[in-house]
Amino acid sequence: MDFDALATEQRYQLLVNAVSDYAIYMLAPDGVVLTWNPGAQRFKGYEPDEIIGQNFARFFTEADRAAGKPAQILGIAAAEGRFEEEGRRVRKDGTEIWVHVVIDPIRGEDGTLLGFAKITRDVTERRAAQRALYESEQRFRMLVQGVRDYAIYMLDADGIVTNWNAGAEAIKGYQQDEIVGQHFSRFYTEEDRLRGEPALALATARAEGKYEREAERLRKDGSRFWASVVIDPIYDETGTLVGFAKITRDITEKRRIADELEEARTQLFQSQKLQALGQLTGGIAHDFNNLMTVVRGSAELLQKAELSDEKRLRYANAIVDTADRATALTAKLLAFGRRQALRPEILDLNLRLDAIAEVLARTIGSHIRLTLDIAPDVRPIEADAAELETAIVNAAFNARDAMPGGGEIVIAARNEDEDVRIEIRDNGEGIAPELLEHVFEPFFTTKPVGKGTGLGLSQIHGFAAQTGGHAEVASVQGEGTIVSLILPWTDRAPTAPSEEVASAVNWTGLVVLLVEDNANVRQFATTMLRELGAVVTPAASVEQADAMLARDNYDVVFSDIVMPGESGLDLARRLRVDKPDLPVLLATGYSREVTNGEAAGFAILQKPYGAESLAKAIGRVLGNRCQNNADTLQERI
Repeated sequence: MDFDALATEQRYQLLVNAVSDYAIYMLAPDGVVLTWNPGAQRFKGYEPDEIIGQNFARFFTEADRAAGKPAQILGIAAAEGRFEEEGRRVRKDGTEIWVHVVIDPIRGEDGTLLGFAKITRDVTERRAAQRALYESEQRFRMLVQGVRDYAIYMLDADGIVTNWNAGAEAIKGYQQDEIVGQHFSRFYTEEDRLRGEPALALATARAEGKYEREAERLRKDGSRFWASVVIDPIYDETGTLVGFAKITRDITEKRRIADELEEARTQLFQSQKLQALGQLTGGIAHDFNNLMTVVRGSAELLQKAELSDEKRLRYANAIVDTADRATALTAKLLAFGRRQALRPEILDLNLRLDAIAEVLARTIGSHIRLTLDIAPDVRPIEADAAELETAIVNAAFNARDAMPGGGEIVIAARNEDEDVRIEIRDNGEGIAPELLEHVFEPFFTTKPVGKGTGLGLSQIHGFAAQTGGHAEVASVQGEGTIVSLILPWTDRAPTAPSEEVASAVNWTGLVVLLVEDNANVRQFATTMLRELGAVVTPAASVEQADAMLARDNYDVVFSDIVMPGESGLDLARRLRVDKPDLPVLLATGYSREVTNGEAAGFAILQKPYGAESLAKAIGRVLGNRCQNNADTLQERI
């Protein structure tokens, strides 16, 4: 006996029996099973004594047996020296599995066919996973191909188009065979290609993980469209860049709708501006015509020679009173337009609101109960005290008018974050919801004709905005209204109220340089100053004033701010350097420089001014008392 051959055979037997993942067994030339290893037993289900001596055809499906497939397989293996396939087989319990099969013929030294070596592996799970992956890929392909609103396709790492969906064809116009293999830069406009935008897009996607833009792109026919483009890099499992996923959406219609909407908004805004301007113009014309009616009528009556002194004084007083009302109206308009020249100071609201409430209590009528609700820790604010008082009085008078049968007004104040909220609350008739959005518009009023100018709330709005805050109105019909001023608080300590006192001046021989471009105002101011006894040199511009200042000496310069060419403020700044001892008084009806605080540090006289206010202002800049002279001048004029 050949003991070496026997040992080798035993080792092979041990090796085969140790394999459990593969069925390894032998078949006779006619297909009868001769051997059976544990692997075959594990996934086919047969014990060795159940299958050895049986034909391997029992592992095939009934259809395969009927078709003679077992014999065909052995025939192919014998003829070609090998047979290999993946197919269905049947386990002992009748369940089907998917297997990978290799059959090799075994021949003797003389070439005689001794049988077949058969190796089978159960690939059911792998096949199921591959099938699931295939079906998933097919579903994804169907999904991508089914999308027509988006162009979804891939680029290789160089930007070459590698696939093409139906949405890309619909948006860009290319058939798949026309564009796959072409560079995606052909979708870009000529100017974008010259600028290197296609390469920049891929570089951005690589560097930042995404490229996203809205820009014009080209269709196959050369027409342009607006596209929303997203490009994402694609990496394999090793981190190597293999290409890019590109999604494009045609947003031309969306852009058109957005442009039309913006145009409609612009047109609506212009229409609303014109409507507001018409309302403002109409309101100004109405109120000023009323005022001018009084002025003109009184002036014409003053021209009658036979008037008694009593009537002459009455008509003169009517003109003065009407001029004051016109000044107040102008101040409200400036406040609404945030053009009022404010004189801010640090205000203690506890003291200031208490003082305002005391005045209001005597003026709003006994049928209205006025109460205060001021938080003890309310912070100081920096604001113009007179404008704050005007705002609160305007709101209180509106509240009074909303309660003809009586009611309650509450003035409240409390801290809110970085602001102080001042509220004027009433329990009156309230404001209709459709009117609330208009209440801050100038000359808009809910009161009957002749009962209000419509400038009260607009003054509140303008004052609050110019002070760095804002105003709000909340109202419920039948329950009342709340007008709120939300103003920034300050850490600075409140300042004590200052009193300005004008002192007497020796007007005789006082030399005044008057700079005013308006001829009527220049003549009027010259007359008033000369009535005081001053020597007046009028100039129509800063240029003329410069020439006079270079030639003569003056005790005081009185100049308008707004003039053609250089302004009065320019002159004042220059004199502060060149002639620091020369007093300067500036006059303005409205000036951007004053509103913006650029005129801080200079004495300002608000137009319209009269004899008394002019005399006091001159006295203040000269630092002497002039009240008596102002009274004398008033009597003379």
